[in-house]
Amino acid sequence: MDRSPTLPNLPAASEPPFLSLVVPVYNEEESLGPMHEAVCNALDPWGKTWEALYIDDGSKDRSFEVLKAMAEKDHRIKVVRFRRNFGQTAAMAAGFEHARGEVICPIDADLQNDPGDIPMLVAKLDEGYDLVAGIREKRQDKALTVVIPSRIANKIIARVTGVALKDNGCTLKAFRAEVLKDVRLYGEAHRFIAAFAAMAGARIAQLPVRHHARRWGQSKYNLSKTFRVVLDLITVRFLLAYGTKPTYFFGRFAFGCFGLGSAALGWTLVQKFAYQIFVKDQPMFLVGIFFLLSGMQLLLFGLLAELNMRTYYESQGKPTYFVRERVNVGAPARSPG
Repeated sequence: MDRSPTLPNLPAASEPPFLSLVVPVYNEEESLGPMHEAVCNALDPWGKTWEALYIDDGSKDRSFEVLKAMAEKDHRIKVVRFRRNFGQTAAMAAGFEHARGEVICPIDADLQNDPGDIPMLVAKLDEGYDLVAGIREKRQDKALTVVIPSRIANKIIARVTGVALKDNGCTLKAFRAEVLKDVRLYGEAHRFIAAFAAMAGARIAQLPVRHHARRWGQSKYNLSKTFRVVLDLITVRFLLAYGTKPTYFFGRFAFGCFGLGSAALGWTLVQKFAYQIFVKDQPMFLVGIFFLLSGMQLLLFGLLAELNMRTYYESQGKPTYFVRERVNVGAPARSPG
């Protein structure tokens, strides 16, 4: 459907829109036209200005050609094309970096998310929240290979991160833009955006959203991603708990090793003086030395991690705290948060 750029809620080219949609795209040529039509039908009557950032993640079909043709007819469509497939996390990170809106909404390109739910999520932000996450209550996916593993993963993620989202895998969310400005995504970490936002002090709400069966293309989800997600979850947990104090993590294990090593050497001394058993005949002596050296290495690892952490924060001006608002005081020269 031809969307003319003279519609009433089109911002001027230099004027930032209120809302930025971020749409990762990989081999979705058939769904892109219906997707944008659904977006227009949902957002045009809304009365707020918006843009749609389509991130072509190295598609091998005609997705980019379709997007380019759509962008020529509607300047609200922005297209970023990757040189190759980098994955959904990289596509979402690129969308967040290019977005100009006060509110940012990531959404899937396959129309399984319903664009009609976007105004509802954004309205919830006005109640004082920084992030509103969608919950796909009636999922239209295969139960055995998708829905059940997803539910298990959500419980594990909530337990590990401390952020009790019911549906971490739902792409459809609404963010205040400032929440995302310091978020850096790697690996498969797009599933943990809420955890990173919570680390920055974001207030989070959840709302049920509609979910539709896929009509075009093939699902990009497969169980082989589980291994990568688990590794990323370990990383996220470490960052949440020890991101600014890594010596606490390594120090805990270091002192445990020192304790075991000291106990083993102490037992060696008891054996030597009480029972006249020579050190060379006691394997506990070697065990004690092993644990003492391991403890020393872990302590040094912690100090190196501390140096790297301080270099990371200070060289890039990264904040170690985040300010929600100020009263009768201005931001410092180097403003954190």
